[in-house]
Amino acid sequence: MGFEGGLTHGDELRLEIRKKWRKEGGAEEGMQDFGMSKNISYLIYFVLIGGGIYLIFFTDFVDKLLMLFGIGKIK
Repeated sequence: MGFEGGLTHGDELRLEIRKKWRKEGGAEEGMQDFGMSKNISYLIYFVLIGGGIYLIFFTDFVDKLLMLFGIGKIK
């Protein structure tokens, strides 16, 4: 039909890289790793916020910190 569908050398290399990446599961594993790291980040945030709330409301940490700076009352 007068159409030659040849690929350039660069296009062939890109196609090979994509095939190998898909074959090794790069796309799927990358998304799973991202989801797992997002869950771990949420867990770390939850622990930090929960620990901060615990320190502020259930310990005398804030009183001692204020006394350290000379703001709090000495008991």
